[in-house]
Amino acid sequence: MAAKLHGIPVAEDYREFSNKDIDIVFNVTGSDQLLEKLREHFLKKTVIIPGTLANVLVRLLEEKEHFTNRLSKESHREKIIFNSIEEGMIGIDNTSHITFMNKSAARMLEVTVDETIGRHIHEFISLSELPRIYETGRIELNRELELKNGSTIVTSRFPMIDDNGETIGAFAVFKDITEVVSLAEEITDLKEIQTMLEAIIQSSDDAISVVDERGNGLLVNPAYTRITGLQMEDVIGQPASADISEGESMHLKALRTRKPVRGVNLKVGPANREVIVNVAPIIVDNKLKGSVGVIHDTTEIRSLMKELDRARSIIRTLESKYTFDDIIGLSSEMQLSLQQAKLAAQTLVTVLLRGESGTGKELFAHAIHSASERKYNKFVRVSCAALSEELLESELFGYEEGAIPGIKTGEKRGLFEEANNGSIFLDEIGELSSSLQSKLLRVLQEHETLRIGGSKPIPVNVRVIASTNANMEKALLDGKFREDLYYRLNRMPILIPPLRNRKQDIPRIAERLLLKLNQEYGRSVESFSDKAQQYLRVYDWPGNVRELENVLSRSMIFMQMNDRILTEEHIPLNMLRVDDTKNEVVIPSSVSLQEQLDTVERGILHHALKQSNGNKSKTAKQLEISLRTLYYKLEKYGLM
Repeated sequence: MAAKLHGIPVAEDYREFSNKDIDIVFNVTGSDQLLEKLREHFLKKTVIIPGTLANVLVRLLEEKEHFTNRLSKESHREKIIFNSIEEGMIGIDNTSHITFMNKSAARMLEVTVDETIGRHIHEFISLSELPRIYETGRIELNRELELKNGSTIVTSRFPMIDDNGETIGAFAVFKDITEVVSLAEEITDLKEIQTMLEAIIQSSDDAISVVDERGNGLLVNPAYTRITGLQMEDVIGQPASADISEGESMHLKALRTRKPVRGVNLKVGPANREVIVNVAPIIVDNKLKGSVGVIHDTTEIRSLMKELDRARSIIRTLESKYTFDDIIGLSSEMQLSLQQAKLAAQTLVTVLLRGESGTGKELFAHAIHSASERKYNKFVRVSCAALSEELLESELFGYEEGAIPGIKTGEKRGLFEEANNGSIFLDEIGELSSSLQSKLLRVLQEHETLRIGGSKPIPVNVRVIASTNANMEKALLDGKFREDLYYRLNRMPILIPPLRNRKQDIPRIAERLLLKLNQEYGRSVESFSDKAQQYLRVYDWPGNVRELENVLSRSMIFMQMNDRILTEEHIPLNMLRVDDTKNEVVIPSSVSLQEQLDTVERGILHHALKQSNGNKSKTAKQLEISLRTLYYKLEKYGLM
């Protein structure tokens, strides 16, 4: 009956069927004699299947269908469970191609499951560490990762190992933090927020703290106690300022202003740990419910930065730091100076940089070396006015063993030897004594140097770049500087104009200095107000670019940590200096006593420097202070 229902021919006598077009015949009678007759009747191509074998095939087919249906049901059930999991799950094979992904993962990645299967993991998660997990076989838990769409997830990664112990792939389980935070904003009970976010904040390496609308501590994570040194009982239920050792509580500020506060530097805990704080208010249905803060520890970073700065200060005398691209100048005078400097860089001629203090002579020296054929060799800087004559001589020329009293052992290479095949920058060359001038002349004429206590000249191939802010011609007339040395140095003089003669460059120079000071002070000042720029352009800047940097540096001190615009209110009033026409100090009204004293002292120093034609030794002697003290004060007031 079943065969007839499916259109299969049925007969009680096999002879009713033709012997030519039959492929398979099932003998279900159980008669062996009939089996022989069937073989004789039908062609050899026809397959004769005995009844016993047919019964076995039928049972196998029934079992196959049974297990297929069962497997399909199990697979369907597992797929339902797999896709109903809220966490995203994704797996890769040994070639880093995706082998499975659930719907939650596809939703977070904003893709479909079908378009990801068989494609490389980095096409969808560029920073995925699953290939590394496959290679190392290590487990990673609770790692933060940012996706292409800007979402942030917390992910745990595991290797996939088969029954033979071989790694066949890797998979990750991850949670979208942004979804959790979005959900938390809709919940009015902060206790429920604490429960929902506890698993995430407990695993964070950054310290997290939550306070209620009154500013009392609600929740902190283990990273918080590690960074601040405070235990939970020291903070929970206590005012938000309990953890602050220096600065204002940003929790209280966020609660007061109902606005987020970001990138604020504070010191927290008994150990005064330096941290950066981001705090945001928690507002539900336009009602303030508290605030949440994230604390990043910067103590180690700052320690490393200090070590880096110290290392840079050590090696800065052996390499150039700047190029012509670092020199800002659109005025015709500055363009002429730059053209001359670039021409000098292409030759080995001795260069004499002339200009007022603070105009950027050292910057030019760096740039000339960096643009020359010697740029891959050493660049040595020497301040001729900062060292005593004896110390300067030993530094420049070195000494043989036993030649220096008090130093019984060892010899020292001079800086001319250190700069061999490179360049040496002699700043404030006009301060050299007569004896040192003679030794320098020998280096320029004979290309050799002689150590203190030595008898054998040492050949050197060094390019000399000198600078001065003194009146060299007057020094020649007064007999303070050798005429032959002057003409050796003055073969390629380059005059660098003062800042007051190129005020159109001030805005660009100020912006460049702003970038530098932001890095030094950890600030994020973006620009100047129009009035602040006007203040900077009308001032004559007798201390030139160095004074401009000093004023901007002091202006930043008066700014709040989260200020982005430097206004005229931040510029210190005591930047005003000596009125040259009246030869007196101009002090603004309504200025504090300390600012008035600073202004007077600055004016006295400026006037004394002008009287001594920039000679710092003479200035220090006239004011009856040490040369070291003079340098400190000149640096303080931007008069270097």
